[in-house]
Amino acid sequence: MKPLIDTYGRIANNLRISITDRCNFRCRYCMPEEGMQWLRRSQILTFEEIVRLSRLFIGLGVEKIRLTGGEPTLRKDLPQLVSMLAPLPGLRDLGLTTNGYFLKELAGDLYRAGLRRINVSLDSLTPQRVQDMARREAYDKVMAGLDELASYPIRPVKINTVIMKGFNDDEVLPLVEFARERGYQVRFIEFMPLDAEGLWSRAQVLTTAEILEVVRSRYELYPKETRADGVPADTYRFHDGRGEIGFISSVSEPFCYACNRVRMTADGHFLTCLFSLKGIDLKTPMRNGATDAELAKMIRAAVWQKEEGHEINRATFVRPERNMSQIGG
Repeated sequence: MKPLIDTYGRIANNLRISITDRCNFRCRYCMPEEGMQWLRRSQILTFEEIVRLSRLFIGLGVEKIRLTGGEPTLRKDLPQLVSMLAPLPGLRDLGLTTNGYFLKELAGDLYRAGLRRINVSLDSLTPQRVQDMARREAYDKVMAGLDELASYPIRPVKINTVIMKGFNDDEVLPLVEFARERGYQVRFIEFMPLDAEGLWSRAQVLTTAEILEVVRSRYELYPKETRADGVPADTYRFHDGRGEIGFISSVSEPFCYACNRVRMTADGHFLTCLFSLKGIDLKTPMRNGATDAELAKMIRAAVWQKEEGHEINRATFVRPERNMSQIGG
């Protein structure tokens, strides 16, 4: 089977599947505080449809799948879905990105279902700041979930942190120290123009170069991975051997030239880029009886036409209509 390749020679082997658009947080860089219109249950892909499409994508060369949202732990019976996906032949890596709120209750079931990799969003080590960012009281629950993860060999645990100037930019070193002490990998993500309220500005972006300068004021680092390997983060090891740190520099240093990711929204739209302005509807033809061969043809055609890049740094940039929670972060 030929790989999923685009006109720029990039091979798509990493699929992110949003399993719900709903979230119990209202993070400022992702969602409005109120007024969200949720998808109806009938509009969302069923577990069986997710598994069918996953099996199809794996047959087209996808090796990694990550479940996202919204907040994926809000999807009823999430461990069951994990247990259906984990044993699929050819799937090398199954991960989950979560805000961590329900991990204390779900960590054990997710591990027993086959989950071995997880990313937890945590933007501050200060309870009030977490509340200010998420617009919900969440700090204690997230920390309890992280503590529960320690009981299971789910590795690596990655901490996703969006740093915003004037909000949490003074917590770079505390977050690094927190991650090192617990054996996590912290990943600093630049603030991207996908907030639903449209308040993003470049002045709020703390760039990777600026964060690296702060980290290197205390720690010696050396590179581990580069984006040329298809990895979205620049990853560094600490010189003393205690842990790693990652940077996703979507704004200041776009990695579009090496991007190997594609995405599926909760309502079955296939996107070749986080910033795609339109997607290919796979759910409707699937529900209307399309064969796997017909769906595969649609997927190949969409990947072949994948955008060169997201154009954040160009005057021609146009924001997608969907915000981050509706796309799948």
